[in-house]
Amino acid sequence: MDKILVVDDEESIRFVLSKGFERIGHATDTAATIEEAVERLNEGLYFCVFLDIKMPDGSGLDLIGSILKKPNPPSVVVMTAEATMKNAITAMQKGAFDYITKPFDFDVIDILINRIVEYRKMSSELAKFKSGAVEQAEGVMIGRSAPMQELFKLIGRSANSDENVLITGPTGSGKELVAKALHSNSSRSTGPFIAVNCAAIPNDLLESELFGHVKGAFTGAFDSKSGKFLAASGGAILLDEVGDMPLTLQAKMLRVLQDREFYPVGSTKPVKVDTRALASTNRNLAEDVASGRFREDLYHRLNVVHIKTPSLSERRSDIPLLAEHFLLKIAKTLNEKPKMIGSGVMDTLVDYDWPGSVRELENVVRRAVIMAPGGTITLDDIPGELSGAKRAGAPGGALGQLVKEVFDSSAHGQAHRKMVGLVERELIEIALARTGGVQTQAAKLLGLNRNTLKKKMTELDIDSE
Repeated sequence: MDKILVVDDEESIRFVLSKGFERIGHATDTAATIEEAVERLNEGLYFCVFLDIKMPDGSGLDLIGSILKKPNPPSVVVMTAEATMKNAITAMQKGAFDYITKPFDFDVIDILINRIVEYRKMSSELAKFKSGAVEQAEGVMIGRSAPMQELFKLIGRSANSDENVLITGPTGSGKELVAKALHSNSSRSTGPFIAVNCAAIPNDLLESELFGHVKGAFTGAFDSKSGKFLAASGGAILLDEVGDMPLTLQAKMLRVLQDREFYPVGSTKPVKVDTRALASTNRNLAEDVASGRFREDLYHRLNVVHIKTPSLSERRSDIPLLAEHFLLKIAKTLNEKPKMIGSGVMDTLVDYDWPGSVRELENVVRRAVIMAPGGTITLDDIPGELSGAKRAGAPGGALGQLVKEVFDSSAHGQAHRKMVGLVERELIEIALARTGGVQTQAAKLLGLNRNTLKKKMTELDIDSE
């Protein structure tokens, strides 16, 4: 259903919008009166209605209510030549998606259509969650943002290979979920998946945990024990927080990855193993190699395929979807009706920088569900530091610090040029990420024409692919 209905008594408006919508791939019907619009709405399905206020047989504002009562109602965009506060407030209160004034630039209309399409996709997804039509399995990654789509593609390309994979990213960003996705989509999916947290096990016990031991190998070894590597044979093992593995054990790990065999602690007989090795860390292993904390040969052996999980601040558009998912997940755990997110709360969640990434968001939603006395989560139910935290662009935040650093590091008279270059690069890269690399759409998002964007990308050496 990609059809648009244009309701306006001016023939020129109907003609221009119809041609414009058809140019971007949307079939269009038109109506010159409220009565004709009602007939059209009863006959066909539309995903969007562009509705003029002043019509010959009534006010377009009075039609909004009946439009929105329809099953899977179209989004309504109100058009008017009279840009009064009263009209704008009334239109939004009645449930209009947006309100635009004549004359309008079709580039603005194009961006608006894209917003509506994305909004309806997300709303449809959330409706499925709430109705139970889609059951999100525990551990399934959720995201529609460009960084997550790229992550999904990389997982798809890497899953069926038996090569080692190094997964890096901030704490709480879902590195173990990536490892599980790699395994569940591989030819080894029927085999075991075993995760070992190298940071949580004491150094003197980690070798035995991974490779097992024979009876009498050390004090307290009353029986022989097979380790996690053997338990994962035929499947995959995740070496979580591999950057915390002691150097003495790293040499033995290298042998396992090279020769596919190991010696249990206290044994002189090698054990052959068929296990795919996945490793994850929030550390910068390249820096650890340079400082001597991590073996270079092991780093290269693990880093055959490198997957980086994005932080939540790099995928803000996924926050509403994740928050709704956690609300449903928590409600199911508590065996109660899911709570709603109240006014202003979602904006606060999206605006926060989430140093603890997705895990922190889940914890905040869980706390809010517990703290909210009624069925709606309000700003009073979320931690004060969320609403009080400064974003990177806030005065005195990271941007202010960056400006100071640029002033301190720039030659006399060069600070403005250097700062503008830094900001322009960030703006362009974010716009390209949000539009999937489509330069025409990125240019519209930035308010530039495409040639200007291409020129700036060349000047700033931004990859066009």
